[in-house]
Amino acid sequence: MDLAKKPALSVAPRGLRKPTREQALEAVRTLLAWAGDDPDREGLVETPRRVVEAFDEWFSGYAEDPGKLLGKTFEDVEGYDDIVMLRDIEVESHCEHHMAPFLGKAYVAYVPIDRVVGISKLARVVEVFARRLQNQETLTRQIAQTIEAGLAPRGVAVLIDAEHQCMTTRGVHHRHVSTITTNFTGVFKTDQAMQERFLNFCSRK
Repeated sequence: MDLAKKPALSVAPRGLRKPTREQALEAVRTLLAWAGDDPDREGLVETPRRVVEAFDEWFSGYAEDPGKLLGKTFEDVEGYDDIVMLRDIEVESHCEHHMAPFLGKAYVAYVPIDRVVGISKLARVVEVFARRLQNQETLTRQIAQTIEAGLAPRGVAVLIDAEHQCMTTRGVHHRHVSTITTNFTGVFKTDQAMQERFLNFCSRK
């Protein structure tokens, strides 16, 4: 299905039966043994617990609805109708193909019509979607789509610049290669000058 026709993704799929903590612990033990090590040796005895706790943190975005973060807005903007932008938002996510981390920065902007949202909420939208198994293209679109649906602005712009460990620590083993993805809606898509302003803000030090 075309992402542009889908509602902003919010929570984990309905009806998905989540395994128990004990099943998760045993799954980690199985992987340790499959890798060729002894899950019962001293250095690995606590590893399943640590991995499960890490998963709780890394993938906490499945339990949150990013759309709700934009529910409280402020209409007292005194006619402000220009770019509102957050730069250098930390992105810590995991590739859905190899479960390897990809790390980078997100740049998010919108042009309000008659209301704005607290700026920390934009960073939280990025964080919630990043804390799921992702590919960067989908992550970029989901962020833009959620802001578009939640704020109904004149336009939204999102750029993510990230390095993927599935490329640097396995496969082709190319380090220091980053991937850039963008998504533009509204005036950022139709007005070249607005798009260029956004991109200039992204590159400004």
